[in-house]
Amino acid sequence: MTDRFSKGDIVTYPYLWRWQHDADPQRDHGEKDRRTCLILTMIDAKGLTHMLLLPISSKPPFEGQTAIEIPRLELQRANLSKYGRGWITVSECNYDVLEKSYHFDPGQTALGKFSDPFLEVLRQKFAPFLKAGAARINRT
Repeated sequence: MTDRFSKGDIVTYPYLWRWQHDADPQRDHGEKDRRTCLILTMIDAKGLTHMLLLPISSKPPFEGQTAIEIPRLELQRANLSKYGRGWITVSECNYDVLEKSYHFDPGQTALGKFSDPFLEVLRQKFAPFLKAGAARINRT
């Protein structure tokens, strides 16, 4: 984990959706900064922080996406209560390296954090997609 960011933190990030990437593989940015959850951070032997980010939306998933509705208490913990309802997509993620990222703002402060039990639910739902290999969009 990093000193500033850890698993479960909610941060802003210009998330690139799978459908955007599939439509234009050369595209290197999302349309807007959105709330995302750091589902995994890992430091390699060189001291670089590898991150997997899951997108959060106030809209239900569309066909072909798998998302979990965020419970009200978790919305509060994550400082997302103003949206009323929220979903976190688990069928895709963005991969980035903190120290080399053109996209991630290392000066930001986490907006909130999901609880460990909810993170475990997310991890279990996300793991099959990550294992299949199609979920990760490389932003490096």
